Amino acid sequence: MAPKKYALAGTGSRAEMYVDALLGPHADLGSLVAFVDTNEHRMSYHDARIAARRPDAQPTRHYSPERLGEMFDVERPDALIVTTPDYTHAHYVTAALDRGVDVICEKPMTTSVQGIADIVRSARRVKEQSGANLVVTFNYRYSPRNSVLKDIIQSGKIGKVTSVHFEWCLDTVHGADYFRRWHRNKANSGGLLVHKSTHHFDLVNWWLGDVPETVYAQGGLRFYGAQNAAERGLGERPELSRDNPNRNDPFNLDLEADPKLRGLYLEAEADDGYLRDRDVFTEGIDIEDNLSLVVGYRGGASMAYTLVAHSPWEGYRVAFNGTEGRVEIEVVERGSVSPDKHTLDPSVAEDSERPDENVRPEGQRIILQRLWEPAHEVPIPEGTGGHGGGDAMLLSDVFRGPASDPLSRQAGYIDGIRSVLVGVGANESLRTGQAVRLADFGVPLDDA
Repeated sequence: MAPKKYALAGTGSRAEMYVDALLGPHADLGSLVAFVDTNEHRMSYHDARIAARRPDAQPTRHYSPERLGEMFDVERPDALIVTTPDYTHAHYVTAALDRGVDVICEKPMTTSVQGIADIVRSARRVKEQSGANLVVTFNYRYSPRNSVLKDIIQSGKIGKVTSVHFEWCLDTVHGADYFRRWHRNKANSGGLLVHKSTHHFDLVNWWLGDVPETVYAQGGLRFYGAQNAAERGLGERPELSRDNPNRNDPFNLDLEADPKLRGLYLEAEADDGYLRDRDVFTEGIDIEDNLSLVVGYRGGASMAYTLVAHSPWEGYRVAFNGTEGRVEIEVVERGSVSPDKHTLDPSVAEDSERPDENVRPEGQRIILQRLWEPAHEVPIPEGTGGHGGGDAMLLSDVFRGPASDPLSRQAGYIDGIRSVLVGVGANESLRTGQAVRLADFGVPLDDA
């Protein structure tokens, strides 16, 4: 396989996964020739990381978003990796596809119906002309536990699925962080229903091998934000964590103390004014932190879905009921958070000073129970790295190409559409109070 030239748009923290892949396990397959970002400092931050690991590497040239067309003309990349803020994804995806350039896009593929329509036009055009490919990186599909669950359902061990219960808990480390960043505004992220939950909606679409058709939602901002803080008597809040006189506040984020956050954001503020440590209890948040949905599928199954962004533990529970049994998965990614260990580092788990009293240890298990039979636990292969080993497997598919896969884990633009539309439809349902038919948005749910 001839080495490829990659350009990367968006040099925030998510870009690191792709930069490291091209410096490490996939270095033989290509190199980064260009960064595109609004922030010169962040691009230089990644330059320094590359130079430290590969002193012989050719410089990665820098372009502002306004010079995107010039970047394509001068660098002639084979593929564009998109890790920019969600609302800009469609712009970068269509710009690349229209030039016959492959795209690797972080989820969500886009945040709006217009964005979907634009991507569909470009994707269909290149399918007929250049054959450029669009991959949406749903890494949770690749997690060994989720793959085991897919195999159980696909093999028919519980018969035809009739209903799904899905509960996702974001704790006061991970969940809170969405209310500090650009994600706190729905115009940027589509809210958690699009930015975060598209991960979950895609999992269910893929697990079922089915197409979502209707959605009804309820929810609101019930924990974070200024009004909720006032109602709970939290007192006056600073605009930024750095200005909070209470240095022990568990909702503070200390950018100075974390080398990555300091380099990517605190030291980069002068370039574009982006503030990474907004207080989670201030004005200006317009996304929800509690959400409940009912989703109907073409094949007849329905899903009850909930998300909470201020849980004391992090993880998820999913149960599938079928005509021949039931399968359940429970994953505890972080069992608890103590105030003195509040950090964005996912490796910091529950307070382990009293392990004998830890009734919610980190772990995962799948329980399968067919009708008329006792339940039994299904073994899960060990995975290493991010997302239970999913990141490494996804990156292999992205850079080396998918091998024969009976589980069909690599996701394309139709998968991206289906997941985004559930979130967009749920946002519309929140606005109107009515159930929403996804077909009414006028964009395809199936590949033409």
